[in-house]
Amino acid sequence: AAHGGGDGGGAGRALPPHSPGGAVLQTVEMHTGGEPLRIIPRLEAAERAAAAGLSLLSLRREVAAGQDHVRRALMHEPRGHAGMYGAVVVRGGAAAEGAHLAVLFLHCAGYSAMCGHAVVALGRFALDYGLVPAPTRPETAVRLRCPCGPVTAFVPWDGHRSGNPVRFHSVPAFAAATDLAIDVPGHGKVVVDIGYGGTFYAFLSAEQLGLDVCSSKTRDLVSAASAVTEAVKKQFKLHHPESEDLAFLYGTILTDGKDAFSEEPTTNICVFADEQVDRSPTGSGVTARIALQYHKGLIQLDQTRTFRSSTTGSLFTGKAVKATKFGDYNAVIVEVSGEAFYTGTATFTVEEEDPLKHGFFFK
Repeated sequence: AAHGGGDGGGAGRALPPHSPGGAVLQTVEMHTGGEPLRIIPRLEAAERAAAAGLSLLSLRREVAAGQDHVRRALMHEPRGHAGMYGAVVVRGGAAAEGAHLAVLFLHCAGYSAMCGHAVVALGRFALDYGLVPAPTRPETAVRLRCPCGPVTAFVPWDGHRSGNPVRFHSVPAFAAATDLAIDVPGHGKVVVDIGYGGTFYAFLSAEQLGLDVCSSKTRDLVSAASAVTEAVKKQFKLHHPESEDLAFLYGTILTDGKDAFSEEPTTNICVFADEQVDRSPTGSGVTARIALQYHKGLIQLDQTRTFRSSTTGSLFTGKAVKATKFGDYNAVIVEVSGEAFYTGTATFTVEEEDPLKHGFFFK
């Protein structure tokens, strides 16, 4: 346990003063390609609900309804920020069905169905924190249950600690719509593709909005992407083969338009939830983008593409490894690879009398 330094009043006090009834939340802090991941290794309320046999989608609703103060306290200021991202690890119960862990994804506006950058980080976390009983060298398969379905991460393991890069196979990815004409207020008609990579995104080149994904101001890219998201939500009805809970548009990804196969990286920026900007190239976005490129015949199976984030320059790779069906959709299993790193651990406390104890959102 951590202790205060010196022989003074702090000796033996493991935590800052906090209210007896106030939450104490321990986290493991990581980032993947610059996108933060604040991991909550245990949330008792979630474990109790999982033990009662709730499905992960039901658990997601339950946590949103009853434990949302935890998300707000850890994602929002002053403990988080407008770009913060989190994951609640759930063991047993919901995780039991052949997986090492189940996970709920948190962001500043709510709860996602899938998150690739988080899966890359959680793969390492699962090995280093003993969630996988007997890891194997040189690589260990870590089975996760995400709200969108089962996902497997493949994590380097040297016998002592995890390494990079981590690759993962997500749920089947597919093209939900291509060349969809959308009227975007302030921008006129644009043509978008909608892809599913565990969650749905709209894709279009920034050029259609009079912008450049590499050189335009981030503020302008964010406003334009958000306008597209709102317009698509109003003008196109999404369907998911398994659950209407998953039939929502998570965000818009603006690209440099380089969709045809090339050895050169293609750059994109993902704007999701409430104008939140992904610092990484976006794992679920890469998954969906590969599915769209494959659907259009622009890439073949096992052709690796590199994706660059316009915000940090960090890189993920992606490739379609297998064709499959998902409901009525022709789909592909996509392998995404990236690097995740630890940045620390934290203990967060709450004082009941703090008027901002559950955080505030400022953007």
